[in-house]
Amino acid sequence: MASNGAANELFEVRTTSAVTATVPQGIALLSVYSLGLALPFLAAAIFTESLMMRLRVFGRVGRSLHFGAGAIVTAMGIAILTGQLTSLSYWLLDTFPVLARLG
Repeated sequence: MASNGAANELFEVRTTSAVTATVPQGIALLSVYSLGLALPFLAAAIFTESLMMRLRVFGRVGRSLHFGAGAIVTAMGIAILTGQLTSLSYWLLDTFPVLARLG
């Protein structure tokens, strides 16, 4: 199921292609849109094997990373439930001012 953003983009592309002056222009718009959707999947298919070979190096520490990531997700969930996420974000900005430039 497509996310709402992707559905909106598809609607816009289809509408634009439907109201273009010629059929070839509409076909070109839909072709470029389809290519844009396909490229990430093609890249994933091409680079999956080399990525898996590199990730084998992390296999030894993978279990620890898995537990660490789970602990972070759990802590973030607790912060959201207790309303402390805003306080955490302000603390991070005060402690690491460079983070304000990222977004």
